[in-house]
Amino acid sequence: MPEFTDQVALITGAARGIGAAAAKIFAQAGAAVAVTDIADASDVVAEIKNDGGRAAFFPCDVTKPDDVDAVVKKTIEEFGRLDVAVANAAFSDRGPFLEMALEGFQRTIDVTMWGALHTVRAVSRSLVTQGEGGAIVVIGSNHAEIPDPGAMAYNMAKAAVDSMALTAAAELFDHRIRVNIIHPGWVDTPGERKFYSEAELEKGGAGLPAGRLCRPEEIARVALFLADRASEAINGAIYHVDGGIRLPHQPRHR
Repeated sequence: MPEFTDQVALITGAARGIGAAAAKIFAQAGAAVAVTDIADASDVVAEIKNDGGRAAFFPCDVTKPDDVDAVVKKTIEEFGRLDVAVANAAFSDRGPFLEMALEGFQRTIDVTMWGALHTVRAVSRSLVTQGEGGAIVVIGSNHAEIPDPGAMAYNMAKAAVDSMALTAAAELFDHRIRVNIIHPGWVDTPGERKFYSEAELEKGGAGLPAGRLCRPEEIARVALFLADRASEAINGAIYHVDGGIRLPHQPRHR
């Protein structure tokens, strides 16, 4: 496992799913972790501390830039520095676009697109001031490439997130701040279970090589790899962690 004992990581949307998995795996690698979410994530912090790790929970609404700026400041006050961020917070309101309320579009874009921008910008400003480089991992989605019917707002927001992150990677190049993107596919998270039944989730994963959906910790391990100083040659990249779901394939027969 990569070594992060002298580093501090900030994770947004860390109360559950991919964010919680990322917080735990960075802590296991030795990082001090700022666990942030609009929801209570104190149980994630408690689990990290019970395992001997270092963590603190900071409530944060990523749609509010002042909130994100404050969390970055609190992280540095608590742990002395900031080295890594995983911009994971997202929201998806779904339905046919002809019928979906504009409020659903707006909320999805506010959390998913603007939240990612606020996070990347606040963290980048801190890293530039610190002057030692750093790494930012943005959790995108294969929705940016595959226009999933019924998820237009999320598709749009995640496509914008990709463009934002790649532009940030180019602009931050001279500051030795790397920005990379992960495109998860269908991941078995509480968020997905709001939209799909157990039978639908099982059917969705059955055709993949693993015979199941991706797991949050599999996304988190790639985030850890991309944030590692040993990965300093990787910048402005998109890593697909989707079990091959975007590729043409025949259903798996059991």
